[in-house]
Amino acid sequence: MSNTKEVYLTQEGLDKLKEELDYLKLEKRPEVISALKDARALGDLSENAEYDAARNEQAIVEAKIAELEVMIENAVVIKEVSTDKVSIGNSVKIEYVEDNDTEVYSIVGSKEADPFQNKISNESPIAKAILGLSVGDIAHVDSPNGKYSVKVVEIF
Repeated sequence: MSNTKEVYLTQEGLDKLKEELDYLKLEKRPEVISALKDARALGDLSENAEYDAARNEQAIVEAKIAELEVMIENAVVIKEVSTDKVSIGNSVKIEYVEDNDTEVYSIVGSKEADPFQNKISNESPIAKAILGLSVGDIAHVDSPNGKYSVKVVEIF
């Protein structure tokens, strides 16, 4: 019936989502309710900008809470991962075949991806190309920036 999708997360990522959910429920939601009460006390709601702003903020907070609850409910926590083949939860050292540059990426679920920390989504072009490969295998990556090849140097 539901159209929910599994959300791949490390334990750290799941913990962060739970912290964010707790913050929204225990701190942000009460702040918004208080702002709504204060704005309602100002009188005429039809021309009350403070009330409209508080209602908008409430909608945003409630939508985020609902989104986080669904993500947590559908979380698949990545636990022990093998280093025989590239999988979600691995860090991988790859070599860009054309220019011999190397890079290390951690492959995480899409909700944890952070390119600034070299955490790439399992749905990214590089990850899709190398998932399931072993050390020494070469993958051809078809990305929006063009096609290129990478070699799996190390899996850890």
